[in-house]
This record gives sequence, structure tokens and C-alpha cells, in this order.
Amino acid sequence: MSSSITVFSAKRRLLGTAGAFVLAGALIAGCTSNEPESTDDGDENTAEESGDDGAASGGNANDETGETVTIGFSGPEADHGWLAAINSSALAEADKYDDVELRAAEGTNDASLQIQQVETFINEGVDAIVLLPTDGAALTDIATRAMDAGIPVVNVDREFSSPFAARTTILGDNYGMGVSAGTYACQLIEENNIDDPVIAEIAGIDALPLTQDRSQGFADALDACGEDVDNRVAAEFTVQSGEAVTSNLLQAAPEIDIIWNHDDDQGVGVKAAFDNAGRDEFFFIGGAGSSNAMEWIQQGEMEATVLYPPTQAADGIRLARLLAQGKGMSDLVQVEVPRRIVLNAPVVTADNVDEYMHLGFDS
Repeated sequence: MSSSITVFSAKRRLLGTAGAFVLAGALIAGCTSNEPESTDDGDENTAEESGDDGAASGGNANDETGETVTIGFSGPEADHGWLAAINSSALAEADKYDDVELRAAEGTNDASLQIQQVETFINEGVDAIVLLPTDGAALTDIATRAMDAGIPVVNVDREFSSPFAARTTILGDNYGMGVSAGTYACQLIEENNIDDPVIAEIAGIDALPLTQDRSQGFADALDACGEDVDNRVAAEFTVQSGEAVTSNLLQAAPEIDIIWNHDDDQGVGVKAAFDNAGRDEFFFIGGAGSSNAMEWIQQGEMEATVLYPPTQAADGIRLARLLAQGKGMSDLVQVEVPRRIVLNAPVVTADNVDEYMHLGFDS
């Protein structure tokens, strides 16, 4: 199978040629990394940022047109809403800059094909590569080859197994998602004077480190206010699995005060199970930040959702452009792009949903 690379420039707009991309079909690894997050940053700099719409704004010298650079982008297939948003946001972000020529590879879950795609980027001599690897460990060697060839690599979401494989890494915060959800649950308990609350958790695939990190963060935050999870089930990041495990949960627990669901894509099924059972006595908290979740919050059918920013690859394009042009991040005193950036996991509620609505993705 040969790799497929599509070239876009300022004169050939990405969004008008979206049909050239296959953005469907993906393993559920979906909203997240399939590699455990490193907790040892060494001498790396860590910047905490909240997701934004990535719009190039006036008044920032970094946004002024500079030397044209070629960026290679390779991401996953996308039958999961978050993954589709990752890919489309990267394409749209590159299209905002007159000085960026994007070479976008066809989305894939085949590590061997993705290795071929990166090899093509290296042979073409691109100025930078943005890579959300199908498997971080499997793509480490080829990413290291790119770095050795003088091509800075921006590693998105799923980490490589060597620090030499990327110039910078941009990540969502899975543990932080759990902490945000648990902290908000504690707030709800206090504000509503809930005695001996029954707390339920609908996780994603338990075998994945990302799910383990989210659950651990949730448990740690609840422990801080003297609570714990009473009922827990695990789905598979799909609508069907979300509905099935939630139906079982509702039968096992006749009364629930708070439910946290890890993933808003599977949350479509979770919500269907709620509706089918006629259950709405609990505060419903989601995860990732889909358009469905945002709308349910606006309509009063959902309490909150915790973002896992779908802007990571778009931010990766911005960082790759800065690296290729020898620039730093204008809001930092430091003159170079940091080695590691971890995005924030904010809680979206009725009070701030309008601020985050533009980041919502289709489930």
C-alpha cells in the first residue's frame, strides 16, 4: 500500500478540498493517547494552556506572514468524533497562514503505512512534521530519523517512547480530566447539600492507560472531599457500548446522585440509556467536549462536560510553523518553543458553555 500525500497552500484552500482526505474510520483510541503519559519531564519546560479556536489574531508579530514553510501532517483515521475534529482542525489551522504549505497524509490506523508517510516527508525535505501517531512506540524510530535529518517533529497526543523523537510534544491531560470531573462533583455535593452521595463512573476501555489515568484522577479528586465511586462500568468509546453498559448500571443502582462519563461520543449512547429508563435524578457530567454535550448543557439536560481539547493538532501546526521559522511563543519570555505543552482540562457548564461552544465536535 502506498502512502497518500495531499499538498495544500495558501492559494489552494484546505477546506474547499476536504474531499481529498479520508477522515473516517478509526480505532476507538479516540479521544486520546494509547501511550502512558510520561511523568518525568527532566529539563523539559511545561506550559499549561487552555484550548482556543486557534484563530490567527492581529497584533501578534508571530502571525505576520514570514518565510514560506512546508509542514507534513499525519494523523489517524476518524470514525470517532474527537479524531475527526483533530484532523479537520489541523487542516483548517494551516489554511489560515499564507506562509504555510501543508502536505497532509491520508488518515490511517496502520502503523506501517504511517511510517511510510513520514518517510515520504523526510525524502521530500519538509521543514517540519506534525504527527499524531497510530502507536507512539511504533512511530518512535521514524520520528527520530526525521529529527536526525534536521526536521523538527511535533508529537501530538500519543507520546513517542524516546525524548529524541520530537522537538516538542503537545498533549491533552487525561489525569487532569479526572481531577476536573471529580473536583466539580465535590462542588456539586457541597452546593446541593447531598448527604452520602451515590457516585457512578462510566469509563472508556479499561486496558488503555488513558482510561486508567482519567479514573485515577477522578478517584483522587473525590478522595480529597471524602467521597469515592460507588458504581463503575467500562464502555468502549462507542455509542452502542455506552448505551449497553449504562443500561446495566441503571438497573444495578436505583438511585444515583452524580454520574461521570469519560467520553462524549459514547455519551450519545449513555444519554439514550438515561432517556429509555426515564432516569434524570442525577447530575450528568461528560468528557471531551462534543457539540451534543454542549447543546445538552444549554438545554439543561446535562450538567457539565470536561474538555479534552480537539485543538491539539491545530496547535501542533502553529508550533511547527514557529519552529520552522525559528520563532518562539510570543506570550513567553523564553525565546524558544517549549519542549512539552500540556493543555488544560476545563469544566464546561451552563455558565461558560458559550465560550467553548465553537470547540465542540460532531459525535
